[in-house]
Amino acid sequence: MNNLLENFGTNCFSEKNLKNRVPDYVFKKFLKIREGKEELTIEIADIIANAIKMWALEKGTTHYTHWFQPLTELTAEKHESFISINPDGTSMAKFSGKELIKGESDTSSFPNGGLRSTFEARGYTAWDINSPMFLKGEEGCKTLYIPTAFVAYNGEALDKKVPLLRSIKTLRNEVLKLQKLLGDNETENINVTLGVEQEYFLIDKNFFYKRQDLALSGRTVFGCLPPKGQEMNDHYYGTIKERIEIFMAELDNELWKLGVMSKTKHNEVAPNQFEIALMFNTANVAIDQNQITMDMIKKVANRHNLVALLHEKPFHGVNGSGKHCNWSLSTDRGVNLYDPDTLSKDNFSFLVYLMAMIEAVDKYAPVLRATTATPGNDHRLGGHEAPPAIISIFLGEQLENLLENIENINFENKSTTNELEIGFHIPKIKKDISDRNRTSPMAFTGNKFEFRMPGSSASPATPTFVLNTIVADVIKEYNKFLEESLKTKSIKNSIISLIKDKYPKHKKIIFDGNGYEQKWIDEAKKRGLPNLKNTIEGLPAFIEEDIIQLFERNNVLSRSESFSRFHVYTERYNKQCNIEISTAIRIARNQIYPFVIKYISNLAKSIHRAKKIFNEESLFEFDINLLKEIILLKNDIVTLANDLEKNLTEALKVETDYHRAVFYNNNVFPILKNLRFAVDSLELKIASDAWPIPSYYDLLFKL
Repeated sequence: MNNLLENFGTNCFSEKNLKNRVPDYVFKKFLKIREGKEELTIEIADIIANAIKMWALEKGTTHYTHWFQPLTELTAEKHESFISINPDGTSMAKFSGKELIKGESDTSSFPNGGLRSTFEARGYTAWDINSPMFLKGEEGCKTLYIPTAFVAYNGEALDKKVPLLRSIKTLRNEVLKLQKLLGDNETENINVTLGVEQEYFLIDKNFFYKRQDLALSGRTVFGCLPPKGQEMNDHYYGTIKERIEIFMAELDNELWKLGVMSKTKHNEVAPNQFEIALMFNTANVAIDQNQITMDMIKKVANRHNLVALLHEKPFHGVNGSGKHCNWSLSTDRGVNLYDPDTLSKDNFSFLVYLMAMIEAVDKYAPVLRATTATPGNDHRLGGHEAPPAIISIFLGEQLENLLENIENINFENKSTTNELEIGFHIPKIKKDISDRNRTSPMAFTGNKFEFRMPGSSASPATPTFVLNTIVADVIKEYNKFLEESLKTKSIKNSIISLIKDKYPKHKKIIFDGNGYEQKWIDEAKKRGLPNLKNTIEGLPAFIEEDIIQLFERNNVLSRSESFSRFHVYTERYNKQCNIEISTAIRIARNQIYPFVIKYISNLAKSIHRAKKIFNEESLFEFDINLLKEIILLKNDIVTLANDLEKNLTEALKVETDYHRAVFYNNNVFPILKNLRFAVDSLELKIASDAWPIPSYYDLLFKL
């Protein structure tokens, strides 16, 4: 226990570290700057930079990097040495306030969606003062990581962090206004909080590099399950294997040293699938820490001769991997605004925030869906515990009944001043009643909303900034409503009026049934809920006029920045499709086909030799039929691989990215599906120890 507590945060430059290393007036200035009450001057920055430098050098650090999150779902870093040369030729360690605050990099190769020309290489990183710095690397070559935003020359957002920070600011301002309208004059700051659950697979490294599809695209384009998959539920929450336990212990320790509060770990449903959950933090820090966690999972796995797979659906037929984003709001006094315990006959604030989420998700479901529209998620959503593509909210019976009762209140015969005569019962909401529907994309889980749709490889920044924006936009409208209502009504009756007006319009988004059933698809259509089944249907929401205006009026994304994201994500879809299809063709032609030819030859020779010994045709009927089946499947593979290559060539001729994505989805992937069926059918007919690539049995049951 002492080692755990002593190690926690040793490689993280915490607020406490800064306080101990700078004058008191500088630390107080830093706190005000972080709260947005003062500007960061170069003088203060120099003092802070020197403190950081001394701490880092004491830890054996040699370099620093401005660590940012481009539109690749990954992170980026360029390492600069602390070393500098004096005029007399001697060396010194140098790190100024200017170097801390801002960096410049040749960033022309990062996706930008048309925000800048290829020859405009200049991009800038700006220190994110709200996210702590940390150290990574081995002894003697550690690097100081400085979380930063990444912008173009004219300030356009080229990353995931800038719109996130903008959305947090907008939401914070609107919630503070709402709190004051609700009678809270003590709260000075609002925190958007986030807890991220990360799912992943582990496989033996020896098998990984024998599978081109896994190595190049992150998922298996061929492969069939062995007789046992996940149907016995024996892996879920099961005893952790010793090899994995050792890996997990090192992973926890590495994360704890970075100040990342890894709290929970367990076996997930699919064989060799696992989950790690981090403690709640402010959304900005939680997203940075999730990126750290994904990177650390892969690095630590490599040390144990394992490979971590973060793809949403690396294996057909078993659970995919998601990233559950648990979102809430809290005040600087520690009050969770989504905690139903705050609901009483004298405080209806919880209901306002609950209604804001319901309306926001109903009005802006398409763009929320767009944040999860990735090629990997296309394989995951709608099956094996992943939620369906239709956005809905699960509240639980008690909250639904409460809102229905409010909807049915009749003010006509009630006094608007006597609060006790409103006429409905305030139930005690249990915190564990609502996390029951595993098919719900958005579930209220006690004191937060859990968005279950994001994929495991994606940054949680995108769904979070959109969620922040849509809730802020609705709260802005509620503020106007309440400002007028409070002129003639009490706070409580104003809230009741608000819910009576809004709930009937938006309750269609609430659903507590089985999201996998066809009858829900039919019912959702009747309700008018969008069913954006895949990436090509989901992504266009980013450039719908109402969504562009939503981001513009909330100062989150400009029109050009919205279009840039649509173009970047469409281009990513096309690149991923191209890699998967090209890989499938190569495996089919260069590994499966040559092997099958030899297998056919050997089988034919065996039959021929045996027939010479036993001159009875009927004895070899099964063998001959099997040989015919294998030859027919071999012919199918050749034909389908040729068709796939032909259509891939046609796809590359399509001029616009989006129409190319549509062509991939409608014309190319159906052929890949048929090719998979032929290859997998062959695998079932051929001796498993002779199959030329590692099987699902090797990948899922050998650790």
